[in-house]
Amino acid sequence: MTSSEPSRFQDLAFDRDDVETWRDPRGRHQNWPVVYLLHDKARIYVGETTRARARFRQHLEDPEKTGLTEIRVVINEEFNKSACLDLEARLISWFHADGIRRPINRNDGQQRSNYFEQSSRYQAIFDQVFNQLHTAGYFTRTVAEIESLNLYRLSPFKTLNDEQLVAVSLIVEGLFADLATGAPSTSVVQGGPGTGKTIVAIYLLKLLRDIQLATHDPGPEDDGRFNEYFASGYREILAGAQIGFVVPQQSLRTTIQRVFRQTPGLTGIKVLSPYTVAASDEHWDLLVVDEAHRLTHRGSGSTRGMFNKRHEKLFGDDSIGKTTIDWILAKSNHQVFLFDGEQTVRPADVPIEATQKLVSTAKDSHRLYSLESQMRVTAGEAYLEFAQRLLSDHPTNASLSNSYDLRFFDNLSEMKDAITEKEAEHGLSRLVAGYAWKWASSGDLTNEAPYDIKIDGINLRWNRTATDWIASPTSHVEVGRVHTVQGYDLNYAGVIIGPDIVWDAEQRRIRAVGSSHFDSEVRAVRDEAALLGYISNAYYVLMTRGMRGTFVYVCDAPLRERLRDYFETRQAG
Repeated sequence: MTSSEPSRFQDLAFDRDDVETWRDPRGRHQNWPVVYLLHDKARIYVGETTRARARFRQHLEDPEKTGLTEIRVVINEEFNKSACLDLEARLISWFHADGIRRPINRNDGQQRSNYFEQSSRYQAIFDQVFNQLHTAGYFTRTVAEIESLNLYRLSPFKTLNDEQLVAVSLIVEGLFADLATGAPSTSVVQGGPGTGKTIVAIYLLKLLRDIQLATHDPGPEDDGRFNEYFASGYREILAGAQIGFVVPQQSLRTTIQRVFRQTPGLTGIKVLSPYTVAASDEHWDLLVVDEAHRLTHRGSGSTRGMFNKRHEKLFGDDSIGKTTIDWILAKSNHQVFLFDGEQTVRPADVPIEATQKLVSTAKDSHRLYSLESQMRVTAGEAYLEFAQRLLSDHPTNASLSNSYDLRFFDNLSEMKDAITEKEAEHGLSRLVAGYAWKWASSGDLTNEAPYDIKIDGINLRWNRTATDWIASPTSHVEVGRVHTVQGYDLNYAGVIIGPDIVWDAEQRRIRAVGSSHFDSEVRAVRDEAALLGYISNAYYVLMTRGMRGTFVYVCDAPLRERLRDYFETRQAG
């Protein structure tokens, strides 16, 4: 269904005279759901209400909105409360990522709007509203361009699904109870790829920071799910609390630091490495740890000496058996760990026993939360099972809906061309590969740098930067490794399964080839099953980056022939 007529816009000044005299010709200034924008040249507030004039009067009394000058009201005869909630959430995220005006919204009211006929019913209306606002200069980019930005994908203004919302609600409820009594706490959020763990973490941090910065109690028109925590008693409990966000991977940490610098409120939260936490003299009230499966139990390479120093500083002689999980526990009163045990890709990553202990502790104190709904890959959980079992002795067929573009290629040149086409069409389309070739081009940023990957006449280089590679200007002509893409979303991923994993036709089993793998730490693993586990986990991470599609090329010919029949090769239409 589409709207019988286009949305209308009503403009008025953000002052008492205009608010009191404003009348919509069809009476939609009262008792009708609308979406509205309050803004000046630099800031914007997006809201929804069924009582527009009363809501505007309330905003005029709000000191946080002092200096805003204009109101634009979006009116459509098809709007209902839930559709307005949906449009409100979309506009906030779009404004935040586009950057022309800085949203001053809190995220206490951003929640899933479960209306009977889902938002596809309103998509034409939303498209038309965006296009009119874009024409009027409210946006500088298209929706597709905005939604390809890290600032959009990691936005704290994202609408949470039910599982995510329950997790945040229970974490906040427990945290305030523990802060009031002084009891320590450890919470765990467990979920597979694409279930939104990072979004939950960033939403939680923004919510807590909003509470800290709030200057007055909610008004009668404020009906967000978390409004009770903005009352003075809760604000006092949280006032002065030191909150940090720990991200183990350098690339993802750098990206998140940039997002936080551009997000109101989040500029006050430090994005930290585990090493920074351990070295600091500061003690945190709360540390939220994303990608906790990438915490380590020892140093590797250049970090070995630093790891030992941090360990000694924190634990002295009592450091045997401890990991960087213990660093976090020692340096904070409250912790929230978010992890997926299937994404451990290096021997230095914390062992499964350590994460199981965390899960057990959280479960015993009723602080274990599970995220199961697949949000990244449009093919859903059936695809995750397919990707997880693909490089095993017992793969499953890819019985997926036509919404997901899954393709199997016999020729790398054709897959490269397909990814280039998707990059031009949708953006965020990249080649990625297992670390099955030496990094000969490392450190050489010139056009004369040697090629690293040579297959069937195709010459490619590894990623030229280790930080925020996906958004770097040359990433579309390079190949990313697992350490540069774990934790990120792509629209399309072209996965090169290298010669570090093969099909042994004689023994009828998948086998890892350590001599063809060039992560020195993984390569050094002597246990054959453990080696296969690390390498196949890395490919699982690569296979679960593409939201709209995954393309696959297999180097080992016997493995290529074995896997071909497990793909229902088709292009989504």
